[in-house]
Amino acid sequence: MYHYTDGGLRNVWLANGYTVRQTPYGEAVSFHDLEGLTQAICTALVRKPRALTRTEFRYLRASGLLLSQAALGSALGVDAQTVARWEKDAHIPKMADKLIRLTYLEHANGNVRLKSAFETLRAVERAMHGPQPSRVIVESRGEQWDARLEAADEAAEEAVGACG
Repeated sequence: MYHYTDGGLRNVWLANGYTVRQTPYGEAVSFHDLEGLTQAICTALVRKPRALTRTEFRYLRASGLLLSQAALGSALGVDAQTVARWEKDAHIPKMADKLIRLTYLEHANGNVRLKSAFETLRAVERAMHGPQPSRVIVESRGEQWDARLEAADEAAEEAVGACG
């Protein structure tokens, strides 16, 4: 059996579904279906009768839901520091334990609205760390309005193009 310790987990053992081989750098392990493995672990964690440990909570957030602390905090109505504190300390409020379990189950069962909301949260986070838009361009398209954000470098190129 292989002791699977991804994400700091200490209580996961794989009976099969992996291959161990020797490389010039030592032993290497490959998993046959990493996404399926992650889902199986998350589903087992969600169904366990006891409260989640901080490591299990973090694994559900990061590996199961693919959310940052800030994004999960936003979804739960708390700030990123609160989520960080839950993952650092041994005490996770019962409300947070139950909500992350329910959220993962809905996500795993294909709740389209929830998946869309999480994709939006991840996109917002990526955008916050990337180039920031300088203008909002709004166009009338028949009976509806359409808006888009324009990055600073695009705005500068258009301004130069308009002058020349």
